[in-house]
Amino acid sequence: MKFYEFIDKQPAIGKLAIVEGTERALAERALDVLLDRLLPEDLRSLNLERVSAAEWSDAGRVREAVQAMPFLADRRVVVVTDAQALKAQPRRDLWEVAQAVPDGNTLIILDLLAPRSQRPQPLGALAGRAALRIDTTATPEVRTRFITETLEALGATAEPRVVGVLANGEAELASVRNDLEKLALGGKKITFKDLERESLSNEDPKAYKYASALVEGKIAEALGIAHELFAGDPRGAAIPLLSALATECGYLWEMARPGGELPARAKWRERALRPLAVRVGERRARIAYERAVRGVEAIVTGQAGNDPEDHRTLVERISVELARMARPVRP
Repeated sequence: MKFYEFIDKQPAIGKLAIVEGTERALAERALDVLLDRLLPEDLRSLNLERVSAAEWSDAGRVREAVQAMPFLADRRVVVVTDAQALKAQPRRDLWEVAQAVPDGNTLIILDLLAPRSQRPQPLGALAGRAALRIDTTATPEVRTRFITETLEALGATAEPRVVGVLANGEAELASVRNDLEKLALGGKKITFKDLERESLSNEDPKAYKYASALVEGKIAEALGIAHELFAGDPRGAAIPLLSALATECGYLWEMARPGGELPARAKWRERALRPLAVRVGERRARIAYERAVRGVEAIVTGQAGNDPEDHRTLVERISVELARMARPVRP
């Protein structure tokens, strides 16, 4: 089932759901929708177990969690993320567990491989009709709808040519969303000229230095750069700073994932980011990325207020929060 078929038709969710395809932004949204339909928020702490490929030691933890009885809920849900990063034997073990999910419980597997991949073979292909399969492949039609929905959520519009170029491009949808957020300030109509300017210009070097310093834990240096930018442009500094931070944290999160790879345009950052990713870990890198993105959204949507001082305070607060992530995890 294609991603938007799943969103629109709301099919029944049985014992096994497999999210496949390679578009992570859609996969994460599919997971959110699955969890919303399966478990009320107030029951998740007792009935939801998450296991990432980075945490995998053997299948015992997943098997035990899948077999457990739900507590004060209709079902228990177990999520395995980044299954595509597991080696051959762990994948076989996971598939064995997936075939023995008891009635009433649900196992969700994010196996971000193209549905017709040969090596490794997607778990969805093994499951066939025994699983709800959600394909996140981003065709131009899928990308068009994603772009349209993103613009609607931002209260913005765009020239048809802008939508067409982005829909037929190859950039990851998370990157497309970040670009639209930056271009949609004030709810304006995004023109092709705006898109060209964004595509051709490099990130503000000072904003980039701020983001790099922050993920390295250099809070004083990062705040010094931020204050300098706010002094020069009180109303326009927050978005470049938080956008650069979201980009840097997104790269860090990708490096922290098993088998994670940076896009071609950012390969040169790998040497610096990989040791940081090992130190920070996948969970903290994801939290940092989401925090930075929410900061951009708060400014774009007006939730952070319109006073430049409110924006400065938001940037400072996020900076202090995320600087802590670079500290080594205590055993």
